[in-house]
Amino acid sequence: MTNFKKSVGLSTAAALVAATVFASPAVALPRHDGVWSVSLVTTRGDCMASFRYPIQITNGALANGGALAIDVRGKVAANGAVVVMVSHGDTHATGAGRLSSTLGRGSWHGAGCVGSWTAERRG
Repeated sequence: MTNFKKSVGLSTAAALVAATVFASPAVALPRHDGVWSVSLVTTRGDCMASFRYPIQITNGALANGGALAIDVRGKVAANGAVVVMVSHGDTHATGAGRLSSTLGRGSWHGAGCVGSWTAERRG
């Protein structure tokens, strides 16, 4: 269970945080849409110490941007406020924070772990 928790718990949290990914500016798209690289750090609990994962934002909605089978759901408000939920099987994590035009940061919790996340826009 510990290995599952470490790989899926942080992957879930990472995807969750990654869901706070930044977007490229485009005339027809909300300002945060695009692919973001999200880095998660565990500050408390038995999850992986750190994890990086891509998140896709389309029309302000967060989605999995990578190859792992993780369900990512969330939204980015026009002011950059982000709320996300990530799940994989019975493991769930939630996160919140704020994005600017190129960077973001916030916190996450789930799977018995707590941590922070940072994000940078990739495209």
